[in-house]
Amino acid sequence: MLPKTYLRKHVAREIYVAVSHFKNLVPMMDKYVYNDGITKHLMSLTGTIPIVFEDKVYKIPICLWIEETYPQTAPICYIRPTCEMMLLRGKYVSNNGEVKLPYLEEWNGDCDLVSLLQVMVVIFGDFPPVCLRPHLEPEQASCWLQFHKQAEVNRQTDGNLYLSLARDDGQSSQQENETNC
Repeated sequence: MLPKTYLRKHVAREIYVAVSHFKNLVPMMDKYVYNDGITKHLMSLTGTIPIVFEDKVYKIPICLWIEETYPQTAPICYIRPTCEMMLLRGKYVSNNGEVKLPYLEEWNGDCDLVSLLQVMVVIFGDFPPVCLRPHLEPEQASCWLQFHKQAEVNRQTDGNLYLSLARDDGQSSQQENETNC
C-alpha cells in the first residue's frame, strides 16, 4: 500500500492534468450521499465536457466523485442535466444519471481521469446522455402532455431513440426515424 501523501500528490496531479485538458471542469469538495444514506465530504470534478454529435459541439454537464480509495477504485460519475435538459437513460446512463461505462467497470492501475473523460467524450458523442427539454407555450402544454401520455419512447440497440405512437387498435405504430432525440 502506498503512503497517503503519495496518493494525495498523485490524485492532485491527475486533477491538475484533467482540468488542464477540460477547461470547464472545476475541482471542489462537497457532500456526497451514498445509496445507503451515508454522507461523506469528497473531492469532485464538476462542470461540462464537450462532445460532438451530428457535427455540432454540445456541453454535457457531469460530476466525477473521487473517493478516498482512488486511484484503486474508479470515480463515481454522474450526468447532471440542467433544468433545460432531459436525462436520456440508456446503455451507459442509469435512471438517476449515474454513468456506467466499461472503462469504469474495468478500472485498474492503468486508468486515469483524463482517459476516463476522453472515453466519456467519445461514448456520449455516439450516445448523448441528455437532450433539450421541449419549451412549450401554455396552450401547447396540455396537448404535449396528452401526446406524450399516448407515446412510448424506445432506445434501440443502435443507441437511437424512437417514438412509438399507439394506434386506435392499441397496437404500436413505429416507423424508423419518425422522431429521434
